[in-house]
Amino acid sequence: MGAKQTRDGNYTRRDSFSHGSQSSSSPHHARSSSISERTREVHSRYKIIGDNYSSLDQVTRALYESGLESSNLIVGIDFTKSNEWTGRESFNGRCLHHSGEGLNPYEHAISIIGRTLSAFDEDNLIPCFGFGDVSTHDQDVFSFYPDNRPCNGFEEALSRYKEIVPNVRLAGPTSFAPIIETAIGIVDQRGGQYHVLLIIADGQVTRSVDTGVGQLSPQEQNTINAIVKASEYPLSIILVGVGDGPWDMMREFDDNIPARAFDNIQFVNFTEIMSRNVPLAQKETDFALAALMEIPLQYRATLELQLLGNQRGHSTMVPLPPPSRILRSQSSHLSLSRSSSYSHNFSSSYPPSPPPSESSSYRRCPVCFWNKRDLALGCGHQTCHDCGNDLSWCPICRTEITTRIRLYD
Repeated sequence: MGAKQTRDGNYTRRDSFSHGSQSSSSPHHARSSSISERTREVHSRYKIIGDNYSSLDQVTRALYESGLESSNLIVGIDFTKSNEWTGRESFNGRCLHHSGEGLNPYEHAISIIGRTLSAFDEDNLIPCFGFGDVSTHDQDVFSFYPDNRPCNGFEEALSRYKEIVPNVRLAGPTSFAPIIETAIGIVDQRGGQYHVLLIIADGQVTRSVDTGVGQLSPQEQNTINAIVKASEYPLSIILVGVGDGPWDMMREFDDNIPARAFDNIQFVNFTEIMSRNVPLAQKETDFALAALMEIPLQYRATLELQLLGNQRGHSTMVPLPPPSRILRSQSSHLSLSRSSSYSHNFSSSYPPSPPPSESSSYRRCPVCFWNKRDLALGCGHQTCHDCGNDLSWCPICRTEITTRIRLYD
């Protein structure tokens, strides 16, 4: 459907459709040519979907007119280490996950999209996941609940997020591939129902200094592959950027991946919209409009490409349970009063880590890329003490951790 997979698993553009070795005069070839022409026409029509509406009412009306009766929301939250400093300008120097009296950018975005799409969500169940922390890195996602159950409405999603945030160890690297693969599995499990994946993140997919000009990092390539794969399913992706950016690669994901069956992703700069000098209600409306602008045509594309209602038996990525610190925190809260000092300690936001000197960069933890390595694992690899205590498997060789030895200078 507009892309082919190379031997190494990467997607490249497919500019023509093979019809096999059938004779050009055979009826089968004529039917195949006709089908291919229609398929190419649909692909061309939805290759780039523009922003065609000027009000949220227009978008809502277009969703109804396109026949959308049910839309299921999936939420993915970025828990990478960069959240600690990418709020320097846009969030008063605080970690973007800081939980205080008002809503942080993640909470605000979930609230607006959740309220807007709730009219189209029949069961109001929202699967919610985190990625990029010390337990998932760029390989997995964790579910908000141990039994992988969804949240009941965006209100519970926000409430559960507040419970999780103080107990998550921010890490990295950043890749959107695991959360997109997880969403694909949910769509397939539900018999090809239409879904909207909301990814909220603070900036770029990881690109190391060793990545050459014109080349893609492994995280970038995996993300692009996942986006192309997702275009074969009735799945729209809303990518919301919070914090200070940069946003270059997010815009590339939105506009410049030609191999997709249809333009399945919309990038929205939350920070830019919320910094406008207009009333808050207008900002929220503008954000919802920008986020949902392309969904009517994306849904129509899934209809014309006959993606709805198909169950393909996609091998599902199994989400990890919430990080162990969250489970331990919940267990402890059952036996401690709310007024205890324990509760007070875990209500604070992440304090920024002191930046290490450049000369000690080789000593940085391979998990968070920030703290120094001061914990040796049984396999011989090293991490920082904070990250290593939360790991069950070595992040480098993936062997089970049975021994931890604290290192001192």
